[in-house]
Order: sequence, then C-alpha cells, then structure tokens
Amino acid sequence: MDLGLDGKVCVVTGASRGIGLEVGRSLCAEGARVLFVGRDPDSLVQAADGCGAEYLAGDVTEPEVAERIVATCAEQMGGIDVLVNNAGTSFARGLNELTDDDWQGQWELHVMAPMRLMRAAAPRMVQRGGGRIVNVCSSAGKRPSLTNAAYSVTKAAQLSLSRVFADTYAAGNVLVNAVAPGPVSSPLWMADDGLAAQIARQQGISREEALEVQASKPPLGRFAEPGEIADVIVFLCSERASNVTGAAWSADGGTVAIVI
Repeated sequence: MDLGLDGKVCVVTGASRGIGLEVGRSLCAEGARVLFVGRDPDSLVQAADGCGAEYLAGDVTEPEVAERIVATCAEQMGGIDVLVNNAGTSFARGLNELTDDDWQGQWELHVMAPMRLMRAAAPRMVQRGGGRIVNVCSSAGKRPSLTNAAYSVTKAAQLSLSRVFADTYAAGNVLVNAVAPGPVSSPLWMADDGLAAQIARQQGISREEALEVQASKPPLGRFAEPGEIADVIVFLCSERASNVTGAAWSADGGTVAIVI
C-alpha cells in the first residue's frame, strides 16, 4: 500500500529509541525526509544515521526548542508536513511520594512540549495545504494508573489537547490524532532501571516477576513491540488516513476495556 509519504518532511521527537526510533525508521522507509529529535546527541546521531535522516539535539521541554525545530524544517528541509510528538517518560512512584517537581516535569513533557510544537507547526501545515500530527499518549491517559499518577493525569490532558488542536485545524486539512499504547517492550519498561525494575523493588519481587504480571494484564497477554505501535502511528501520518482526525486510537492489546 502506498502511504503517500514519499518526500514528506516529518519530525519525530523522542526518536533515539523505542517507539520513536521505530516511527522514524518506518517513515524513512516510506521515502519521507525525517528530522529525528532527542536529548542524547550520541544516541540521536546513531539513530538518524542508521536510516539517513537529519537530526536535532534538544530538550523539547525548553520553550524555545519548538520554534527551533520548526525553523530547522523550514530553512533546511523546505517546510513541515508531519509531526509526531513521541517524547515522554514515566517512573514508578506512589501518589504520596510524588513531589511538585515530579508533577511539573510530567506536565512540561507531556502537555506543554507537544502544545508548543503543535502551535508552531500547525499554521505552517495549513499554509502548505494540510498536514498530519500524531501525539503518542498512553492507555494510562484513558483510565487512572497508580504506578505514576502524574503520568496518568498528564497523558489524559494530552489526549484532550490533541482533540482541541484537531477541532481547531481540521478546516485547514491538518489532521490531529492520538495513539494510546499499553505496555511496550521498549527501554521505558525493559532497561536495567526501567519500570519493571522499579516496580520489582517496590513490591519486593524479581524483575522477571514484575514483567510477567504486567504482561498478563492486556487480553493479548503480552507486551507490544515498538514496531507494532509505530505501524499505527505511520498510518495516521499518511494520506490513507485522510478521514481520521480527533481520534484517540487504542493500541494497547485490549488493556482499557472501553468501546470508544
């Protein structure tokens, strides 16, 4: 299937690993011109070089970075057609252990950073005749999670933010959607000090036991692979998704038991 992405200028944040890396690779494979964005320059260069993409090192929570990203696309790549807001993180910390800084950090990363990028990119997309924006949210935004309440609450806000931009820019053919993954076998969970290890320490169990418990929660009975989530995201970036906007697509193996 031709997704109509050949030559499109795409930005992917959090692109040096996990879902973001797979999205970037898939977009490159479709012939898109991709700007990988991430905080770790070494990992970012390696990721971008692996598929011939451009890269920009920066922390998207810094207010000026959004304009720098969009300006880079305009000046060096000719514009911007697709934005994938993937940068995000979580940690295992109980409600009573979360500090004000924890809450503010999650808010800046999951709400303010994608808001600034959409605010900078969407008007330029309108001028080009349209575009695609996909926000990588979480099943935790569709129902409360006690693993990290700040993550859950800010991901819920990100889902609402996606809908606000979708309604605002639909007339300009800028289609904005969200994808809500469940547990994914990415470094967020699988790294030596990832969520599985953190939960294991909290509960006094092994890392392997923590992974087994988490894998048993979705009806599919397993973690998703990053590439499976990337496939959904790339479709929503494509011309084939021309009648989809304002959606919050669950890609969670059935984790959240809702019909909408």
